[in-house]
Amino acid sequence: MSLTVELFDLPAHQFRMFWGASGSMWQTLWDRFLDLTGDNPLALWTVGTYVYTSLIYWIIGLVYTLLDVTGRPAILRRYKVQPGTNEPVDPVRLQTVIRQVLFNQFCTGLPLMFLMYYLLPGQTRENIRQLPTFLTVVWQLAVCILIEEVMFYYSHRLLHDGRIYRYIHKRHHEWTAPIAITAIYCHPVEHVLSNLLPIAVGVWTTGCHISVAWLWFTIAISNTLHVHSGYHLPLLPSPEQHDFHHLKFNQCYGVLGVLDWLHGTSEMFYRSKQAKRDYILTSLEPVRETHPDQ
Repeated sequence: MSLTVELFDLPAHQFRMFWGASGSMWQTLWDRFLDLTGDNPLALWTVGTYVYTSLIYWIIGLVYTLLDVTGRPAILRRYKVQPGTNEPVDPVRLQTVIRQVLFNQFCTGLPLMFLMYYLLPGQTRENIRQLPTFLTVVWQLAVCILIEEVMFYYSHRLLHDGRIYRYIHKRHHEWTAPIAITAIYCHPVEHVLSNLLPIAVGVWTTGCHISVAWLWFTIAISNTLHVHSGYHLPLLPSPEQHDFHHLKFNQCYGVLGVLDWLHGTSEMFYRSKQAKRDYILTSLEPVRETHPDQ
């Protein structure tokens, strides 16, 4: 073997050694989890997924809600996307949001999880114990992300059609300055069509392991909470595009922005001051101070 080949093979060999070690660690932890909860596929894919995703939603959502209700710590108000809004949040409106979100999670989310389970390939449903390889996780997550972008963009634009907007999607747009838990404050039809299906179809398409599905749900749920939060915090996804959508209604329909660029539905956004603030903040200086309105 030549020296060149050996040099190129060395990083790959080290990676395989590292992933083999960490893979064994994750497999051991997963086995312990299943020993504790039981490895009934139906229970894990339905009730387990419902409990897990609800916990993710409310843990992150309530942290943001405490900021909105108390206004503390005050230093974080510097990171507000629309300063002066929801300071503090209206308690009556907040109660309405909480009731609708809980209804959507239980009355539409839980039934869809049973449907998702029975539509999965049989091998996926039954193969609970063995975790997938790293490369499998990567390509399956990539497919899920792409499918969500396509399905969310077009379903979202459909909901903005003037013939149906006031009957379904208008409820979500009651908040021109959204807060985190308004992420799934919407009509149940919208919740199924535009929130749940774009995420679930990727799982059906890839036939991914339940651990990959839970990882994907974590990414999708935490992202929608962050972009609805009204805060542009360091090291978290930028909320600027989706916040602009709530402000202007007919811009920035997608998640990644690719289809908005392709269809020209982000042109107004890219001419705005908000576009200059649309990046992951890696310092403690708020983007509104780096790029002020004036």
